[in-house]
Amino acid sequence: MEKQTNKNGVIVAIISMMFLFAMISFVTNLAAPFGNIWGKTYSWAGMVGNLMNFLAYLFMGIPAGKMLVKYGYKKTALIAMAVGFIGLFIQYLSSIFGGSSEMFTIQENPVMLNFIIYLIGAFICGFCVCMLNTVVNPMLNLLGGGGNRGNQLIQTGGTLNSLTATLTPFFVGVLIGEVTDKTSMNDVTPLLWVAMAVFAVTFLIIAFVTIPEPQSTASGVTFEHSPWNFRHFVLGVIAIFFYVGIEVGVPAELNFYITKLGFPGAAAIAGGIVAIYWLLMLVGRFISSFVSGKISSRAQLISTSALGIILLVIAILLPESSSVSFHGVDVPVKCFFIIACGICTSIMWGCIFNLATEGLGKYTAPASGIFMTMVVGGGVMPFIQDQIATSLNDYISSYWLIVAMLGYLLYYGLVGSKNVNKDIPVD
Repeated sequence: MEKQTNKNGVIVAIISMMFLFAMISFVTNLAAPFGNIWGKTYSWAGMVGNLMNFLAYLFMGIPAGKMLVKYGYKKTALIAMAVGFIGLFIQYLSSIFGGSSEMFTIQENPVMLNFIIYLIGAFICGFCVCMLNTVVNPMLNLLGGGGNRGNQLIQTGGTLNSLTATLTPFFVGVLIGEVTDKTSMNDVTPLLWVAMAVFAVTFLIIAFVTIPEPQSTASGVTFEHSPWNFRHFVLGVIAIFFYVGIEVGVPAELNFYITKLGFPGAAAIAGGIVAIYWLLMLVGRFISSFVSGKISSRAQLISTSALGIILLVIAILLPESSSVSFHGVDVPVKCFFIIACGICTSIMWGCIFNLATEGLGKYTAPASGIFMTMVVGGGVMPFIQDQIATSLNDYISSYWLIVAMLGYLLYYGLVGSKNVNKDIPVD
């Protein structure tokens, strides 16, 4: 009987974590399409909201890991949901307040209070998704027993993560259609209210379900060493910094590229094409959730990194004049080679996390916090990519940065992911 109860608890825990995984991408992927709106007012602002969202990881990653050790998975998740609701509400406030209040100037253009409010909201939402990631990934990995099975659960959760990521830019594109000088945050407030409602409901669900703690949080646990003592973890931290930059930068810059082509309904078309990227991530993760029990994380990372490099090099070298019809509009073929990278990026997160934390034992929780800190790469690298694109006035050439980062992931899969510190006690 007790065995059955424990089994039911594990199932509830897995379902809860899957749902939280979905909410992570829903909140995160609001930033890039919202950037199209703010970019019409401030030419430099396209990826600033995204930068603020991911910058929060730099400050919250390690504290989130400590929260996990001290309070456990459930309490940390509840705090994250509350913080997320607050962040979304502040973003909503940017649609109704501060549009006529000048704060300072950048490049001789006034920056209004409503944009500052939006950035504060995006930053607070970053705290939320950082804490959720810190909870979800190690818990699914541990509930699966680590190894290939642990990665399998992460990939299954990633499927739901990709589903919401697919829907987010699509919904934003439908709501705003074509970005004009009159487009504002007022046009997307329904999406913010939906997100807040989902957070509130999720908070109540998580509050009333029993979630087993797969890892002891007892104060008596001593840490003689640190996750930093494991080479494969250190290199994995760098890998996740680049990976998140790749995952966010590939669709975000493509969104800007297509929108800037300027044909009628460009924002809606861009949202539709970018949604395909996230849909392909969903497909890739769905497939990986079945095969990860048999195919190692290392093999998956190596193959997808190599394929991603090939797809992007083809996209960069293809002439813009080569186009296909998409919903009655001629779109450069290179766009579809770029979104095909969604198949590649789909499985990388789970693979890298699994490889980087493999064999860490009691150091897994603090390692997860450190790991989350480097998710700031999802803000830093796309921002750098966007600056390259705008300075060169060439969005496609900026993808050479993505190619270089994929090169590092290929190295990590081939060499860097091997645990050479098995002599360190982890029990």
